[in-house]
Amino acid sequence: MEAATGKLRIDKYLWAIRIFKTRSLATEACKAGRIKLNGQNLKPSAVVKLGDVYSIQKGPERKVIEVTGLLERRVDAKTAVQFYQDKTPVEDTRAFKSVFQAPILTRDRGTGRPTKKDRREIDDLKTDWWEDEEGN
Repeated sequence: MEAATGKLRIDKYLWAIRIFKTRSLATEACKAGRIKLNGQNLKPSAVVKLGDVYSIQKGPERKVIEVTGLLERRVDAKTAVQFYQDKTPVEDTRAFKSVFQAPILTRDRGTGRPTKKDRREIDDLKTDWWEDEEGN
């Protein structure tokens, strides 16, 4: 475990703490405006400082992390977690996970297309499930 002493680029830091699989993916995310510091888009060459809070969007997932240590080289996941603190709001993580827990409605093979009545019942089931998940 070797902490960085000099200047450290944001793309290299995000790769080292295992937010992105490759450094080029981290660089592309910066260029696309998916990495922000205080609401401002960052260039891949932006310097990382202790205490900075970054907002990261990676697909449908959003993360907010605070830098607690500088890491220049990629390390195992258990070690990498020591160099940042996840400050993602709980409601963001819950909403992200609930997308993957949605019920999968299937129909028996050979039953044909749903009738209007079947369609209404399916829509009611989906609406009821969604309201239960949101707590309404």
